[in-house]
Order: sequence, then structure tokens, then C-alpha cells
Amino acid sequence: MRGDFKEPARPRPDLVIGREGLFAGAREQLSDGGSVLVHGPAGIGKSTVLRALAAECAESARTVLRCSATESESHLPFLALADLLGLVVDEIADRLPAPQRTALESALTGRGESTLQRDGLALRLAVLSAFRALAAQGPVLIVADDLQWLDPASAELLGFAARRLGGTPVRMLCAVRTDTEPGARDHDRYLRASPPETLALRVAPLARAHVAELLGQRGYTGLPRSTVRDIHRTSGGNPLFALELGRALAESPTPPSPGEPLPVPTSLRALVLSRLDMLSAEARRTLLVVSAGARPTLALLHAAGRENAEADTASAAALGLLATERETPGIRFAHPLVSAALYAEADAQERRAAHAALSRAASDPIERARHLALSTTGTDPAVAARLGEAAAAARDRGAPSVAVGLGLLAARHTPADTRPGADERRLQAAEDALTAGETDLARDIARQVLARATAPADRVRAWMVVVDAAGQAMAEIDAVFPQALADAGDDPGLLALVRYQLAWRALLMDGEMAKAREEAARAARLAARAGDRRTELLALGFQAQMETLMGHPDAPSTIQRAMREPQDPRVACDHNGAGAARFRWLIMGDRLAEARTAITALLREVQRRGMVESELHFLRGLAETELRSGHCGRALDLARESLRLARDTGIGEAATAMFTSLAEAAGGDVDRALALAHEAVDRAEEDGDLVYLSRALGALGHAQLVAGDASAAVHSLRRVRELEEGLGVVDPARGRWHGDLAEALVRIGETAEAQDVIDVTRRRALRLERESVLAVLDRAEALVRAARGEQGPAERQLASAQDRLGKLGYGLEEARAAYALAGLRTLSQGPGSARPVPGPTSYDEAARLFRRCRALPWLRRVEAASALPPAAPPLASAALDTLAATERQVAALVMEGATNREIAGRLFISVKTVEATLTRVYRKLGIRSRVDIVRLAAERRPD
Repeated sequence: MRGDFKEPARPRPDLVIGREGLFAGAREQLSDGGSVLVHGPAGIGKSTVLRALAAECAESARTVLRCSATESESHLPFLALADLLGLVVDEIADRLPAPQRTALESALTGRGESTLQRDGLALRLAVLSAFRALAAQGPVLIVADDLQWLDPASAELLGFAARRLGGTPVRMLCAVRTDTEPGARDHDRYLRASPPETLALRVAPLARAHVAELLGQRGYTGLPRSTVRDIHRTSGGNPLFALELGRALAESPTPPSPGEPLPVPTSLRALVLSRLDMLSAEARRTLLVVSAGARPTLALLHAAGRENAEADTASAAALGLLATERETPGIRFAHPLVSAALYAEADAQERRAAHAALSRAASDPIERARHLALSTTGTDPAVAARLGEAAAAARDRGAPSVAVGLGLLAARHTPADTRPGADERRLQAAEDALTAGETDLARDIARQVLARATAPADRVRAWMVVVDAAGQAMAEIDAVFPQALADAGDDPGLLALVRYQLAWRALLMDGEMAKAREEAARAARLAARAGDRRTELLALGFQAQMETLMGHPDAPSTIQRAMREPQDPRVACDHNGAGAARFRWLIMGDRLAEARTAITALLREVQRRGMVESELHFLRGLAETELRSGHCGRALDLARESLRLARDTGIGEAATAMFTSLAEAAGGDVDRALALAHEAVDRAEEDGDLVYLSRALGALGHAQLVAGDASAAVHSLRRVRELEEGLGVVDPARGRWHGDLAEALVRIGETAEAQDVIDVTRRRALRLERESVLAVLDRAEALVRAARGEQGPAERQLASAQDRLGKLGYGLEEARAAYALAGLRTLSQGPGSARPVPGPTSYDEAARLFRRCRALPWLRRVEAASALPPAAPPLASAALDTLAATERQVAALVMEGATNREIAGRLFISVKTVEATLTRVYRKLGIRSRVDIVRLAAERRPD
């Protein structure tokens, strides 16, 4: 152990992944002068959190005292005390009464045989006096790690002083190892030995996305998502365990096949094997059966021949190997690593015996087939057939990820020269992996098939998996298409598969909707000739989507063709199927209630079937419907749910970030909306995806408009206009950015261009009968008129637009019209006006409507507009000099673009303090928002 005045260098950011919430709570507590106790199981990251927080807090402390105990030294009395005070005792010794000084020096030096029994009161008071003496010179920070290993004497002295440090500038930042169970209260006794009002924070397991980030930043890159999922499950979200498993995989010459257990390194096995060695041989065999089973129960163990299951599991629970609090009839290990280590330690014969017993005992046919396969070696057509049937059953149950593992086991047990062959089974497993959202695994399986397959049907099918796994990033696999066409030859069924994917290529890479429509129609004809109804339905659905976006008159008839019988049930609910095309047609035609009914049914069905990519699309579709309807809170919840799913699976992250940006700008946080929109733009540009680039720029322009940056909004939305002209998008209901562009142009004084946008868009909207688009255009045109001085006509046009949007069910757009109308009426008041000057109620209607929508960013704009005079005096650049020191610091960080939370972290104050300071800044400077602070900063810059 060692004590020091200085903390080591600030920990690298990758060491504190996924701890934002914990850090926020700790920082606020510490900034207010409080103390913090972090607790959690071994390896969870307590010491990492402690070091990072200490590095931050040390900057505001005059003295930092540290100790870090170890188990091997816990028997040495006063060692932690020496660690804390050994380097500072000379500084404050002369301020202690002689008896206290003598007792303290004796304890720290080991001379004089000081003990708590002999020098108890003097020594306790000496430690308290030492801390108070240091605090008299300036703030003190005590950092103590691994409290559970503190020697008892030091722990007693530290607790005595801590309980009496109230009212002094002494903060304690401590960490202690506690039970793995979230509800356990092992830390309570350490809280009782802490300063009053100490905040206890549990360090929780990392989410899967954070485990993936941690592995990547530590150099374990390129791991398939299915492997990361297994690491997360086996580690239980424990960072240390996850890194050790990642290291073992990196060092393993052959990675495990899907469904096989991860290699567990010796370092992790040692954590549990010592306790396993305390079990009898029979009890270990029972636990091995528990480890091999999917949902083990006592009844299952009895059926598997474990006669003493109750006694065996009870002894394992007593050793902490099994969970003692059973919320369900099942048997659960105390940590997933216990199960993994136990299974890894068993030899192959022991594992096969456990699976053989379970193959006879399990009641579920899928489980029986899996255990039969794992208990069998070599090829066996009967075993392969049973596994194929089990995979089909799992697929029908909506468990495609289970079907993947069963299908690969079936391929392993399939003899040569049998039908279906091993490669056919692997390809079916790859397609199941796509359905489950495991694109990396699907691509790997397909590549393995392509390395050895010679049959054209198998090769084309494998190529299609590779293309589907690429998602929006088709530029990365562009070389696949010539090879796939060559393998397809003149077979109409195989050509239909390739032509369908070429339709997607034409859209995503070339940005040509007309060409994409032609390819889709060609694919539909080829599929019909080959009798491939599934591909025909997919191609017709794609064709219908293109025609809808292009405003093509054939769209309704193509949708009808795609919805005729016979139907493929999986295509009917696919995100590229006719159901999805019909939803898009409904929502673009302002039929919001029907659209909600359609998308809700589709979402329910794909969730039942486990179709992850389709679920993601339909979550976004339902969120879009709610947003159009003005249900901003519900839309935001759905959008955030879809973003979590996209992050977890790596599917459609750009598109989901784009839509979540729109939802955040409507009902959440504008800064987050801007960040997500920028992310979506960057991803779409990297992928070369012109379709989603236009959507992402539309979201960015909208967020910029809501944030009050009209110039930036114009720049983004002008790019959207250019892109959509090139793509051939005719229907303005597709992106609905036109009103935002016109409004932003009015704000920067470009009324002529704004009117041109309105006129061009109106002609298209009239032809396609897009009533909501026409109403939004009228709202924008009213602003143009007002800018030209046509106040009366502008107000009447806004009132009409508001009424029409309300009747159509577009709640948020209705509220925006009311907001614009209130703004016009407020600005129209002035000297000589015949109309009475409205009071604070001018914006009441807009506020009511925005409140009904839960449109929080717009409500904040209403509050700012109604609270201050409509025409504030120009900002004086010298005004910044009138601010107090803290106010200037906060304003300076706002000018740098920092968020309130970032400002709080950098200044070591609470977020509430930042908010209160900004309120004073706004009042002193006579401004309304953060944007005005940035503008003031720009005025101060020299030319």
C-alpha cells in the first residue's frame, strides 16, 4: 500500500465505459461536498471508477490521502492508517495534543506497541484531529479502495473519524467488494462507518453494447456479434471477466462454432474451481447436468437420473455456486461464469454423458434434439433429420437464433450425398441468422459455403446472404453481383434472386429510383416464370415502394398485385413485403389511423416470429405514425427503443439514428437530436447511401431549425432538395422537409427562394392529393407574406392551416401553426396599432397544443417567447464583462458547445447549479437561450 499527495494520470476513457449514470450521481454528490461509497462484485470495475473520480476531484482538493488494501496485508495493524497519514503526519503533528501525537506516532511507526485496547481513545481522537487539522488548511479528499481488506484497527479508526467529520471540508471516496446480487445490502456496514449522508452507488454489470466497446478498445476487434453476445452472457457484464474471455478467444487457434461454449481461461476457472473441489463427485456430476441444460429444474434432474438432486444443489448453494433466492422453479448459477467454468473443466466424455441423460429427460422436442446431437459423434442421417425438424419448429416458434444452432448441428451430422445436403442446411442456418439479426454470423456461414460449394443454386443462395448481410453498405460488396450473375446462368429462379438485389443496388448505390423500379419489375417477372412466389412477392413489394415514393400512378395496383393470394406468411410481414408498402402508402396519404392499425399488426407478427430487422423497421414506422399524430412522448419512447435494438444488432443504425433525431427534436432533447442527425449523415456518407443521406440531412435540417440555427438548416435542407431531385423523389410526403426549408429561408431573409420551394412543392402535392403537405406549405407561405408586410392575409392563412392540420390529425404541425400565428400577432403590435397589445396569454393556445403533444423543445421555445419582450435590444458585447467569475466560466463553456452536464463535470458543480447560473446569465445579458450566448461570442471576435 502507498499514500500520495497526487493521483496518477487520469484513466483512459475506455476504462470507464458505460458508467455515465453512476458518474453523474457521484460527481453531483462530491461537488456538493458529500462522500461516495461505490460497491459491487470482484472485477466489476470499482477501482477503475474510483481512480477516475479521484482524478477529477483531486483538482479541487488541497490534500489527497489514499490507501488501497490487499487481502495478504489485512492482518497487519494500522497499515492502512500509515498509508493515509504517513506522509503528512509531520505536517500536522505539532497541532495535536501530546497524548494524541504520541499514540498516533506509535501506531504509524510500529514503535511502542500501540494498540486500540491500550491507546483506544487517544488514538481515535488523534486520527480525527489529524483530519481536522488538514481540513483547516484546505479541502481534503480521502480515497480508500478495497475497504473489505482494511486491517481491523485502521477500519475502526477511519470509521470513528468519518462519523464525526460533518461540517468539515473532508470528502471520502471509497470502494468495497460486495455480493453479486443487486438487492444485497452487504455495503450497509461500510456506510455506517462513513461520513453522514454518504451516497452508496452500486457498480452495475455492463450492457452488451458496452462490453463490445470495451473489447474493441482493448484490441479484441472483429469478433462476430454472436460471439460478443456469448461473452456478455458468460461474463454477466463483468468487465474483467469479459476481457479475460476475449483474451482467451484471441489466443485460441480455432474459435468455437456457433452454439459451442466459449473457452474459459485458467485465470477465470480458478475463481470457482476451488469451491467446486469441495463438492462430492456426484454433486459435481449433478451440477454438470445443470450447466448443460437450458432450463434445469429439480424435476428435470430427477428425470436425468440425478437421484440426490436436492442434496447436491443444496450443498452447491451453500458454497455460493448456485443462487439461493429462487424467484422461479428453475435452478440458477450464482454467476454465468460458474456454469461456463464447470462445463469447460469437464472432459468430452463427461459432457456427452450429461447431454445423453438430458436427451432422454427433456420434455421439449427441440431440447431433446439438441442434447441428442451433442451426445453423438460422427454423421448420422437420423440425428440430422431430427435436428432439421427441431430447427423448423424453433423457426415457427419465433426463435430463429435457436434455429441457427440447430441447423449448424444438423449440417455437422449430415452424411455426404444426402438430401438436403450439409450446405443446404448451413444456408438455411445463415438465413435464420439474418432473421435473428446476427448478420456477421450469417455472412461467415455463407462465405464458408462459397469456399467449397459448386452447385449454382447453393452458390447464388450464399451470395444473396452475403448481400443481405451487408445491409445499407452495398458498396463494400459490389463485386459480388457479377459473380452471382455468372453462377445464376440462365436459370430464371436464380436470376430473379440476383435481379431483386440489383434493384436495391440501383436505389442505394446509384440513387436511381426509376432504375430500381425496373429491376424489381424484371425480378418479379422472372420469379413468376420460375414459380418462386416468395421472391415474386418481395420484388412486387419493392416495386410498389418505389412507385409510391416516385408518385407513380401504378402504385395502388402494384400493391394490390403484391397482396393477392397465394401469400407467403413470412413475406407478408417482411419489412420489404407488400404489407410494409401498403403502410407507406397509407401514411403518405394522411390515413394515420389506418396506418397505425397496419403497422401495429405487422410489428406484433414480426415480434412473434423473431424477425429482428423487420421489428426494427416497424418500430420506426410506428414511431413515425405517432410523431405525425402529435404523440411526441410515445414516438420518442418507440424511437429510443428502436435505437437500442439497432445498436445491439448493428442493423440500420444510420436510419434509426436519423428517425430518433426527429423524435428527439419533437419531444426530447435538441442537442441529442443534432448529435444523432450528424451521426446519421456521417454513416450514410460512409456507406455511399444516397437514399438515407437525403433523409439524414432532412433530420439534421429540422433539428437545426428547432435549435434556432436557420442558416445551418438552410444549408442542410438545400442539399436534401438537390439529392431528391437526383433520386427522382417526386412525392413531398416522403421526407416532409419542404416546409422547414421555406421557414428557414424566411428567417434568413431569402423570401423569394422560400416562395419558389413552396410553389414547386405545392404543384406536386396537389397532383398527389397530399393534404397535410399542402397545409404545412400554407403555414410556410404565411410567414413569407408576413415578411413582405401582408400581415392580415398571413394571419388568416395561418389560422386556416392550423384548422386543417388539426382536422387531419397532425397534432404537432397544428401546434406549430398556432405558435407561428401567436408570433405574428405579437410582432404586429407597436406604436399606432389599433389592436390591443396582447399580454402573456398570446402564446396560450400554442402552449396548450404543444403540452398536449408533449413537445418539450417547442414548449421551451413558447416559454422563452412569451416571457420576454418580442423585440429585445441588441446585445452589447461588453455585457459579458458584467458577469461574475463563475457565470463567465459557464458562459465560456457554452460558447465552446459544452452541454450542462459537461459543464458541471468540468467545473465540479452540480447540473442544477449550472442551470441556475445560466438563468442568471440570461437575465443579466437580456437574452433568451444558449444560441444567443454563442452569437454574442461571435460579435466579440475581431474581424
